[in-house]
Amino acid sequence: MGLLKRLLWGALLCLSVSQAWAAVAVVDDGPEAKALLVKALGRYHEEGDKAFAEFSRQGEFVKGDLYVYVLNTKGVMLASGGPSAVLIGRDVSGTLSPDLQKVFKDVLSTPEANGIQESEYRWQNWSDGKVERKRVYYQRVGDRVLAVGYYIPRASPEQAKALLDKASAALVKDEKGTINSINGLKGGFLEDDLYVFVVDLKDQRYVAHGTNLRLVKTDFSKVRDPEGQPVGEPILALINKQDEGEYDYHWRNPVTNKIENKHAYIRKVDHYLVAVGYYSR
Repeated sequence: MGLLKRLLWGALLCLSVSQAWAAVAVVDDGPEAKALLVKALGRYHEEGDKAFAEFSRQGEFVKGDLYVYVLNTKGVMLASGGPSAVLIGRDVSGTLSPDLQKVFKDVLSTPEANGIQESEYRWQNWSDGKVERKRVYYQRVGDRVLAVGYYIPRASPEQAKALLDKASAALVKDEKGTINSINGLKGGFLEDDLYVFVVDLKDQRYVAHGTNLRLVKTDFSKVRDPEGQPVGEPILALINKQDEGEYDYHWRNPVTNKIENKHAYIRKVDHYLVAVGYYSR
């Protein structure tokens, strides 16, 4: 997909609710994104369309990865402080499929009196090229729609549990195929910062890992966190006493690339240990 087409989709999908995900427990940039939109709305009420020039340049309406963009109800990009600035003046609505065009029109028809709205979707993060979850805050003012969106770097406990259920069921149904899918980074076992790892309890070695294939065939019992604290040994001790459990430790988040708190859900499936964990600051 060409750069222009990706920009077109990205600008419009920031208003789409068709690919919504469940609400997350941890939101890093939500308050700042919403505050930036409130500030932009205030400036727009003061200056009208003259504010578009401020929204479209580096300044007080661009804060790190957060920026304001504006479309009209016909789908024309009117202002943007981000990558979609190249689309200013263009009608971008025609790039949507028929079903998404309907959703887009529904969003744009939201009454102004409803105040600030929000939605979630999945889209490519321009900074790292990964497809990640993104949330957008937006409000209609007359025939203008002002919006600020941000990427959500951390999944929720509910999403971690759902992925563990999915991996466990798949392993029972197709052991070899599931292990190959996890190691092949496909089959839906890698979702944002969530991934699956599997350990054979017979020899205590990894047979699958959703982000680090170098760990496959290594001894899980010897795994330690970045601070040198044991991880594998206590998890194995826990799963030897019960079929399911939870364990907290420090580990690198594959999305933020930072060492964070990780809460793992673990389960015994036949002679395998299956685990999925979510991160928090």
